[in-house]
Amino acid sequence: MGGGVAMAAVFNVVQVERVPGPWDVSSSSSSSSGSSSRTTVRLGLPSKGRMAEGTLNLLKECHLSVCKPNPRQYVADITELQNLEVWFQRESDVVRKMLAGDIDLGIVGYDVVAEHGQDNEDLVVVHDQLGFGECHLGLGIPKYGIFENVSSVSDLAAMPQWTSSRPLRIVTGFTYLASRLLKAKGLEHIQLSTADGALEAAPAMGTADAILDLVSSGTTLRENNLKEIEGGTLIKSQGVLVASKRALLKRKGALDVTREMLERLEAHLRAKSQFLLTGNMRGESQEHVAELVLRHTRLSGLQGPTISPVYSLPDAGDGVKVQYYAVAICVHKRQLYDAVNELRKICGSGVLVSPLTYIFDEEPPRWRQLLATLQE
Repeated sequence: MGGGVAMAAVFNVVQVERVPGPWDVSSSSSSSSGSSSRTTVRLGLPSKGRMAEGTLNLLKECHLSVCKPNPRQYVADITELQNLEVWFQRESDVVRKMLAGDIDLGIVGYDVVAEHGQDNEDLVVVHDQLGFGECHLGLGIPKYGIFENVSSVSDLAAMPQWTSSRPLRIVTGFTYLASRLLKAKGLEHIQLSTADGALEAAPAMGTADAILDLVSSGTTLRENNLKEIEGGTLIKSQGVLVASKRALLKRKGALDVTREMLERLEAHLRAKSQFLLTGNMRGESQEHVAELVLRHTRLSGLQGPTISPVYSLPDAGDGVKVQYYAVAICVHKRQLYDAVNELRKICGSGVLVSPLTYIFDEEPPRWRQLLATLQE
């Protein structure tokens, strides 16, 4: 574990300095000048860790491959998106540089946006569920000692040990969120501190009573004899696409790049949970087959099944020609086996199952929401 613990002052309400927005008069002249004269759109991506891996994998699945010839370089591009630079930065720096006007778009964890964005109105979450990096910001307390029977935040807040002279000491890397949200949980007497390295060691060392950190599976907490408690989750987080409102309104090409990225992400994430089933069915007509599918199964697809005739060679036997129709329908992956059995019950056969890459809507709902936000 690196570094020590730096203690903050005891507080009931913490005042945190607001980060200036992009192009603010108070921003440095060099940053402001660079942001206003720049002609390329900049996308900030995490430079390392599981968020970096998840981001690159998702972009690749959306056929937006990041071209980075030298792994030591911090600048790259995406061939499919013109006039775009990709900058690899720490997640917190992506948000800070968006606020400074040096980056226009970013993919980071929502926890980073909430902590370092500090409710700045210039930051707009364009897509809030990218499907990777899922975790939550939660309290962890020891399983032993005075905390042994504590199972909820209300239990923790009611402990007589915490006073203005002896507050509950919480070590965290999320001081902004902690100062805003813990008081609402009923924790009046708290003292926040920050630390370098693994926070889980702080209670055992005696430098803190509890920790506030990101939790995925909870394994690290359990291995360090810590536990989560009811009501201890402050926010839930996963990868998000975030943009500077000012950049979308002022930077040439920024809105176009954002729309294409959003379209690809929305369409791919929707398709990722679906299979395309194609099977052959005997029937008198396309309408007859459609009626069988819609009335005798729970299969409705996106708008309904697609029915098309199957053209086969003439029967060489008794001369009786059986008309087949192909039924194509989208089903959720969890419903695959049930869907195949339902097709079988109405004489479906030769069922093919295909993965999908994209399902494009007429217009993504999140795009309409973004346009509405930009007009506010």
